[in-house]
Amino acid sequence: MMYKSVIQGCGSFLPEKTVTNADLEKIVDTNDEWIVQRTGIKERHIAGDHETTADMATRAGAQAIEHAGLTPSDIDTVIVCTSTPNHTFPSVATDVQARLGIGIGAAFDLQAVCSGFVYGLSVANMFIQTGKAQNILLIGAEKFSSILDWTDRTTCVLFGDGAGAVVLSRANEDDGERGILSTHLKADGTKKDILFTSGGPATTQHSGYVVMEGREVFKNAVTLMAEIVDEVLEKNNIEASAIDWLIPHQANVRILEATAKKLSMPMDKVVVTVDKHGNTSAASIPLALNEAVRDGRVKKGDMVLFEALGAGLTWGAVLARF
Repeated sequence: MMYKSVIQGCGSFLPEKTVTNADLEKIVDTNDEWIVQRTGIKERHIAGDHETTADMATRAGAQAIEHAGLTPSDIDTVIVCTSTPNHTFPSVATDVQARLGIGIGAAFDLQAVCSGFVYGLSVANMFIQTGKAQNILLIGAEKFSSILDWTDRTTCVLFGDGAGAVVLSRANEDDGERGILSTHLKADGTKKDILFTSGGPATTQHSGYVVMEGREVFKNAVTLMAEIVDEVLEKNNIEASAIDWLIPHQANVRILEATAKKLSMPMDKVVVTVDKHGNTSAASIPLALNEAVRDGRVKKGDMVLFEALGAGLTWGAVLARF
């Protein structure tokens, strides 16, 4: 028997400290006009020295469990999507499991960089579809500030820290048509050199810093997002007009605008939070979803398209009726 999975709750956490474009003007050769024009970013949240990925993930996860009307004892699986774990091992997920008092069950990290949350939704969905889990806490959490070269103006202006979470549950009769409708995951390792870190445990013994060929990433993002939108529409036999909300990875407002154009969707149907927290990698989609749910834009029964592209290259999309 195949079960259906439903997003039952969501949560988020952003560090208190904000860094504006004006603040960055003091440390690198850049300016607010240049950053906003090219990316749409106005500010980003930066974690404190002793504020970790697990700290942020735990806060977002607790909020999502409460929002779902559940308790930690109801959660049987924890998945944390991150590229910036507290330690090489053990996983952030096991840390979150312990901190929240979640009982013994599966707990692991998933790494697909900015596509991490979309990958995580797909994996969590399969756990529920096959009866392996009942309630999954899925978190995207990143402390990207710890892997930035703060003298590199091409990267340090783009990223921020934060965490977003959802609880994915096995659907019941009351959920009607709600649930995840299709998932689409892609990767092309031949393009790994356009976005990467300069280190790692097996090479330099330290995490390294983000290195990016911005134009190549932008070009691939626009093209590949357009292609995967077509795939989603064809798979579900729907027109673009059937989608109520586009909630994309928050990397660059220009990429968001290009995808909306592909869908003939007005920008007021695209959830945009990149201006307030920059690119938070795997955390960006659940952060955006939580904001849109909490302010009443996204309602139960709405058709929502999630999509993302990240280093690898990895990319993907999930269509769900919220």
